[in-house]
Amino acid sequence: MLLRAIALLLLLPSFVAAETQPAPSELSRLLGGDDAGFEKALSPRRFEFPEDHGPHPGFRNEWWYVTGNLDAADGRRFGYELTIFRFSLTPAQAVSDSAWRSNQVYIAHLAVTDAKGDRFFVSQRYSRGALGLAGAKSDPFQVWIDDWSIGDSRVAGDWLLRAHGEDFGIEVSLSPLKAPVLNGEAGLSQKSAEPGNASYYYSITRMMTEGRLNIDGQDIEVSGLSWLDREWSTSALAPDQVGWDWFALQLSDGSDIMFYQLRGRDGNQDPMSAGTLVSSDGIVTHLRAEDVEIRVDGTWDSPEGGTYPSAWTLGIPKRSLTLRIKPVIANQELFTTVRYWEGAVDVSGENGGRPVTGRGYVELTGYAD
Repeated sequence: MLLRAIALLLLLPSFVAAETQPAPSELSRLLGGDDAGFEKALSPRRFEFPEDHGPHPGFRNEWWYVTGNLDAADGRRFGYELTIFRFSLTPAQAVSDSAWRSNQVYIAHLAVTDAKGDRFFVSQRYSRGALGLAGAKSDPFQVWIDDWSIGDSRVAGDWLLRAHGEDFGIEVSLSPLKAPVLNGEAGLSQKSAEPGNASYYYSITRMMTEGRLNIDGQDIEVSGLSWLDREWSTSALAPDQVGWDWFALQLSDGSDIMFYQLRGRDGNQDPMSAGTLVSSDGIVTHLRAEDVEIRVDGTWDSPEGGTYPSAWTLGIPKRSLTLRIKPVIANQELFTTVRYWEGAVDVSGENGGRPVTGRGYVELTGYAD
């Protein structure tokens, strides 16, 4: 979702001027900045893989976003998130004699949830796209900041993800189990009624994952499933939009659900909310706002202020699908350049009259301004 662009926008003053970092309440002003000269997502396009895994420098921002739920042999349960963002300060790189100069800023968020230990680890990095400090390329695909990276593992179709914070880290291989899914209208994901306020958006909803975590100096072999989200755009929040609730759910019957509920300032669901349902055999169904019902069943109060939803019932009545969603631990709040909640969840319910379980990730923004 757009939070990845927001994080970059909030970081810009430290790169381009000696300004005070804007408060989160100024997000709409920041996202409404000058976009002249950048490409915009105005109509459906043809996607090409693996090329589109790589960067799209004509657009102002993009991100590579991976979440997953992993298990150790001893039954310990973990969740993880690694997101790498690219943001263009200007539409074109200025001519300069300095190798340090770049119009590209990169930022990354790494988080790991230790369910048994009731612990949540977070780390952040950022850099300019110069001198190899950070960057992205298509052939072979790789995006990186320092030694944090997501990219081609040189095993056909597989990726390697690695990142390490001060006292935790992850290194896993990712093998797609389903083909890329185009969200929205053939990959054009409209976020408001204004033309161009949209992204090109695809997901790989199931990736077999194997590797290891490192927590407090201990290596832990893990395996499970991951989810990739990819978006690029030159987009902005609409004036009447305050945040969103994003769900990515992998069910035991092999089906997957993505839905983002955009919220208006009145707290109601924005009509541009949308999502995607992927069946076990890969059949894709676009979900509109009116197709999905979300009820908040519980809340969590952050120690730093703000109240987040913390349990939900998600229903798709036309599919006879009802899912109950609960975080694996309550406190999965990230204190990075912006503050938001994003974490691993458990799922139970019914799909077409049959019981299902599942796991996933939820992202919540606009609750702690």
